[in-house]
Amino acid sequence: MPEIQADLHLHTKFSDGTMTPTELIRLCVDRGLKVISISDHDTTNGLPETFAAAKSYPDLTIIPGIELSTDVPGGEIHVLGYFVDHNDSELQKVLQTFRDGRKGRAEGMVKRLGEMDVNISWERVKEIAGDASIGRPHIAQALVEAGYVEYPKDAFDKYIGREGPAYVERMKLTPEDAIKLLLHHGAVPVMAHPTYSESKSDRDEVGSLTETLAGLKEAGLVGMEVYYGDYTLEQIGYLKDLADKFDLIPCGGSDYHASGNPNEPEPGMAGPPLSTVVALRAAKDRM
Repeated sequence: MPEIQADLHLHTKFSDGTMTPTELIRLCVDRGLKVISISDHDTTNGLPETFAAAKSYPDLTIIPGIELSTDVPGGEIHVLGYFVDHNDSELQKVLQTFRDGRKGRAEGMVKRLGEMDVNISWERVKEIAGDASIGRPHIAQALVEAGYVEYPKDAFDKYIGREGPAYVERMKLTPEDAIKLLLHHGAVPVMAHPTYSESKSDRDEVGSLTETLAGLKEAGLVGMEVYYGDYTLEQIGYLKDLADKFDLIPCGGSDYHASGNPNEPEPGMAGPPLSTVVALRAAKDRM
């Protein structure tokens, strides 16, 4: 298998990762990566530090990214946006509303946990999140810290996953809306992790994937993750065939959070060929 030189799905402390952009870039360079994308949830606030840190590594290319969560009946779809402009003030206003929704949702989950005598404080969750966009992983970390679960993924399985007793819905955004938003602001939309991931219990199969892709392609979807996280060769082959069928750019990455979960894929372990980067740039140039 060829050496992996690109990882287009990475998270930092500015959303639900645990590393600063500077730390993450240093790790990626140490792993031999040539092209990376920081794609935090609902925020681009880590990109200024990312670009500043990257100046020390002139051979490293940064693709500015973002990841948006969307809802579909019985599940959710995440949409990545590449070449996002973090200086776009109109986009920042929209992203702030998404982050506000995340905060209210997280507060509701902490309340539900308390009603179940699973007691973590909202203040502690905010401390864990720091300046980041608050999300379920911060609640999961608090649950690990308080001894209710061993690993963050266990918190999703037991309490705060979509079927969990403390789960709270959030502001609805459809994948079509997310694609439209990204296109309007000059970003290239890509479907994230479309099928099951063993290392991340909340990564289920997107229902009716073929039909879903047809609709999202019509809405303007440009790519789909194929070389993702812990996907098997069989999964990669299946998704590559679908990407070819729908003329979608085959993307991918580790989806690294440095979360502390066992067997979490790390930078350099998953990612697309460099031809994907060329194709994404061409798609951006056509916009």
